[in-house]
Amino acid sequence: MATREPGPLAGVVSETAAGARLVFVPSRVRAVGFAIGSSILVPVWIAAPLLLAFLFVILLTDSPAAWALLWIVVGLTVLAVAGLILGTTWLATAAVRWVEFRPREDPTQVAVAGFLRSERIAVADLERIVVVERFRLGERKSITVVLDRGRGWTTECEPVYPAPVSRVDTRVLLEWLNGRVGAGRTSVEYRRETDQNFSCPADWWTQADLAALWRVPAGAVDELAERHGVRVYRYTPRGAMTETVSVYHPGRAYEVAEGFWAERARHPETGDTQAAPAAE
Repeated sequence: MATREPGPLAGVVSETAAGARLVFVPSRVRAVGFAIGSSILVPVWIAAPLLLAFLFVILLTDSPAAWALLWIVVGLTVLAVAGLILGTTWLATAAVRWVEFRPREDPTQVAVAGFLRSERIAVADLERIVVVERFRLGERKSITVVLDRGRGWTTECEPVYPAPVSRVDTRVLLEWLNGRVGAGRTSVEYRRETDQNFSCPADWWTQADLAALWRVPAGAVDELAERHGVRVYRYTPRGAMTETVSVYHPGRAYEVAEGFWAERARHPETGDTQAAPAAE
């Protein structure tokens, strides 16, 4: 029987008779249920406006064309639900449920448990363990523990729904992993990845957005963006004949904002526009 560890790793780490376990999927039923539920809700949510519109037309006119379109939308929705259920359920069952370092003291083996099968890896065969955090605009989107055996052989462990490990403090997790294998030849490393993919111009930020984020006058945005290498895209919106709109890449803009915030924290006596750090 597993005993949960208290403190910041509660729900993430547990002690068993065989060793120390790091849990990515606390409940198989919940993981599969989350996958199936999201597969049903998303297509229905997208199709609902069309279905309601066709039903409204049918109530008013009893049109055969509206009935035909209604059944087409229903059929496509059912197909989408079935396809998503198969895909998300396969992804859920392909995920790693937990990894266990055996024995608890001075581990020599790592047991990796999936939904359908398990494997055992000798600690001596592990070249490194990498904790990968992925961010988008300063917010963590995922955390993955990679067991790297070298020569392209890796096992990626990532929760398939918001499990407790999704919220664990990275430093605490790194310390715990170092406590398991840090004394041996296996290194524990950290890697931060930032998502810089934003659809232009829909997801890019306006001058007003940047002025609010950087806490500077709107007139200073262009000069600061050029100084700090923030990409800008200028275009004329559809329907506007002369007005040109400038939008700015959110990823780099957010990185610059973090630099501004750090500089202002060090020098709170300076004004907002004077606290902008030099370009990198």
